Amino acid sequence: MGADIKSLRIRIRSVNSTLHLTRAMGLVASSKIRRATQNMNRSREYTEALEDVVSRLRSAPECAKSPYMKALGTGTRLIVIAGDRGLAGGYNANVFRLAATEETEKVIPIGKRACDRFGGGYASAEHFSAEDARKLAEELCQGFQAGEFGRLGILYTRYQSIMTQTAEIRWVLPLTAEAGEKGTPTVFEPDEQTVLDAAVPAYVAGMLAACVRESFASEVAARRMAMDSAGKNAQEMIDRLQLQYNRARQNTITQEITEIVAGSGL
Repeated sequence: MGADIKSLRIRIRSVNSTLHLTRAMGLVASSKIRRATQNMNRSREYTEALEDVVSRLRSAPECAKSPYMKALGTGTRLIVIAGDRGLAGGYNANVFRLAATEETEKVIPIGKRACDRFGGGYASAEHFSAEDARKLAEELCQGFQAGEFGRLGILYTRYQSIMTQTAEIRWVLPLTAEAGEKGTPTVFEPDEQTVLDAAVPAYVAGMLAACVRESFASEVAARRMAMDSAGKNAQEMIDRLQLQYNRARQNTITQEITEIVAGSGL
């Protein structure tokens, strides 16, 4: 009985230590959520403005000859954005599960977990800067125009709420004029195609930066929910173990009293 009490005491101490860890990680995630969502919302506003301009240009007949409107090469380049750390529920697993469904010529990983999986890339999604996005976008746009690949996509995690995040792929190149999309009487100088060709690298960079920021917001939200769930489970386990410990301790005390009483009767 004494061994059982000692074992329960050790387990309670171990689970309690885990509980403190999950609470600390949850607090860290909570402290990052506000700034991450603010950055995400600013990026969304910027990309909406970019998409508005590009949608006007790509629907113009003059832009049909742009090298960004048709694939000159074959194969797919896929930018995969995953987390810098684990313990975020199914966040990273969902990203890699979706990536496995795509046949890609080359993967460009962003985030430590993605770099560990695919090699190379950018080891931090949290610290991926606008300058990083610009340089990568220019490199990819040059490669697309040179026919090195025929399709460019960004696999990121879309933030819906603190409880829901969804992995999806946003196809960026080639540009396509969607059905029902109409041009506007806006005048572009010197002409629509020149403006479109100049705007596409900034468009790709903006989309990339926005996807990274949205993925990071999704990561910290997923980690917050995972740590809350882990903390709740740890507390429930402690309560069960404490009940078992109290019963075992009570049984030991009762047995000791019984032996003392029986011994005094002799």
